[in-house]
Amino acid sequence: MDRCEIVHENFLRRVTARDLPQGRPPAGPLSPEQAVQAFRAGCLTRVLDRQSRAMQRAGQGFYTIGSSGHEGLAAVSLALRPTDMAFLHYRDAAFQIARAGQVPGQNPAWDILLSFASSVDDPISGGRHKVLGSHSLMIPPQTSTIASHLPKAVGVAYSVGAARRHRPEHAVLPEDAIVYCSFGDASANHSTAQGAFNTAQWTSYQSVPMPLLFVCEDNGIGISTKTPKGWIEATFSARPGLKYFKADGLDLYDTFRVAQEAAEYVRNRRKPAFLHLRTIRLYGHAGADMPTTYLPKDEVEAEEANDPLLHSVRLLDQAGVMSPDQALAIYRETLDRVARVAADAVKRPRLKTAAQVMASLVPPRRENRPTNGPTPEARAEAFGGDLKAMDEPQIMSRIINWALTDLMLAHREIVMMGEDVGRKGGVYGVTQKLTARFGPDRMIDTLLDEQSILGLAIGMAQNGFVPMPEIQFLAYLHNAEDQLRGEAATLSFFSKGVFTNPMVLRIAGLGYQKGFGGHFHNDNSVAVLRDIPGVILAVPSNGADAARMLRECVRLAREEQRVVVFLEPIALYPMRDLHGEKDGLWMTRYPDPSEAIPLGEVGVTGDGTDLAIVTFGNGVYLSQQTLPGIKDAGIKARIVDTRWLSPLPKAALTKAVEGCKRILIVDETRHSGGVAEALMAHFHETAPGAKLARITAEDSFIATGPAYAVTMPSSADIIAAAKGMVA
Repeated sequence: MDRCEIVHENFLRRVTARDLPQGRPPAGPLSPEQAVQAFRAGCLTRVLDRQSRAMQRAGQGFYTIGSSGHEGLAAVSLALRPTDMAFLHYRDAAFQIARAGQVPGQNPAWDILLSFASSVDDPISGGRHKVLGSHSLMIPPQTSTIASHLPKAVGVAYSVGAARRHRPEHAVLPEDAIVYCSFGDASANHSTAQGAFNTAQWTSYQSVPMPLLFVCEDNGIGISTKTPKGWIEATFSARPGLKYFKADGLDLYDTFRVAQEAAEYVRNRRKPAFLHLRTIRLYGHAGADMPTTYLPKDEVEAEEANDPLLHSVRLLDQAGVMSPDQALAIYRETLDRVARVAADAVKRPRLKTAAQVMASLVPPRRENRPTNGPTPEARAEAFGGDLKAMDEPQIMSRIINWALTDLMLAHREIVMMGEDVGRKGGVYGVTQKLTARFGPDRMIDTLLDEQSILGLAIGMAQNGFVPMPEIQFLAYLHNAEDQLRGEAATLSFFSKGVFTNPMVLRIAGLGYQKGFGGHFHNDNSVAVLRDIPGVILAVPSNGADAARMLRECVRLAREEQRVVVFLEPIALYPMRDLHGEKDGLWMTRYPDPSEAIPLGEVGVTGDGTDLAIVTFGNGVYLSQQTLPGIKDAGIKARIVDTRWLSPLPKAALTKAVEGCKRILIVDETRHSGGVAEALMAHFHETAPGAKLARITAEDSFIATGPAYAVTMPSSADIIAAAKGMVA
């Protein structure tokens, strides 16, 4: 028999026979009404798990991962406020159900069953995933099965204190809110989780507000691998800056008492705490997983005998709240109700088309208060002597600095964060003077952890800020890319656009940097960024474009709630000259703050029809260098700067090469998986009859020293290819 049915039959039999497990008598502040509410949430959790398995067997449900054994989370939920944002472990149905009882108009059984059925009527994901979450309950959906949600929980907790000092227009959390984040004992070992714990401690150690309650639901096993006995307590009970609490999750009264103490500590002290909650796992990990295939049967049966619902029946009886017969009646009534609701839920429509699935990839537009931009007096105070310098051509890094200044003057909800962005002003000085102009609250020097930097940004965005995190080098993003893919880019998708985390992620990257680096400081691969649905990738090639594009990126984040990556070519930061020493031809003037380049608009230089050179970033600089040589060869050419690498501006690219007989793609990323692959495919489909060729980087990492550029396209390569195509 299925272990689920065994547990069900055991519950009916043992409650009827008054064969209840032994334990401590009920004690603590849990009221009779709350005790009944927690028990009802536990019953509904248990019955929903059983129903989900029945739906899957009937082909009407598509994924099961149960919460049975973790019913004690209902008591934790009751110890918090429904306005405290909660990032839930995937076994926390009881938490969501109990919180639903605190908010009028909720129907958690219907909502969760719609999720089981993958119905478009599922109020959180619209049938895209079996997921816990609710906007009205302040529970963002979590699809992670590990601990990737912990860094953003740290970010939201930080944002509560930041919003007290500078409250953004779209803040959602009360000033005295705390943030709740739960996970399993196995996930606590993940490097992502460890980074989040460390960041919370690091912040708290410096007396910076961090109202965050971590809850570790310790059932002693991760899929089939056991957690060493005592490991969680040994490793978390004495961490600096992280207060440790421990409770028995099988005992509703003990759980509520300790959770309330922990929540009050976090709320009053504005410091993080760690609640270690003992639980058990019933039925195995997920789906068809059978625990008896990797655990002794007597061990599985011993866990089942310690069923937390049986403990709850005993505790409620001893407290005089309800008799076992009354408890059994609630359980049976829940069985009947869930069966009736499920029969309706499986009839609701499901997603059928790609358009339906993708409808929430792009969030809805957000209404913002109108902004008129900074006054001349505010700009004069912020820029000082830099105002006069704006009349002269400047290098890209300085123009980006000025663009950031104007944007932060115009939009007080913008915050920047990253390693060295504050006092130092970044590795290349791009953010110099910004701390003096806007203060450390808006220019946050973080610890050295890319996951925490992105988590801070994601979390602050969920409380109304517009974050502009910085990753020092493109290669460093790989330490944290799942924060983009698994968290930032999916939030709108799995919440039907109700929850969003807009941001503009600035990264210094690409190749051609002399005298510094190798493959960690010069990285010419953008494949991971172009592969994430919904993420916008922008790459400027000169200072004026950088300022105009950065303004559009911020607009996209503020108004369209998009996740945007702004990739700044390191080698072009200081570039002054184009053809000869001191010609100054690659410097540009700072464009008026009103000027922007819309998403999808490409840049075109020249109108020749012999050859179109399609490129971006450093490739634009190299291609411009070749124009005299190409012209001397009698070739009439134009250069097309794509500017936007994801999504590719296909319509604009097609228009930009109209009338050209030949198209040469110059791509500084790698031959395999590079941008040229997509461009070649696009022009093959849209420019029939045109001759196509590409120059790309080699499938290689980049070397330090004199060979820093030999694996990437050169101006000589471009001239040779152009002549070859025309000949």
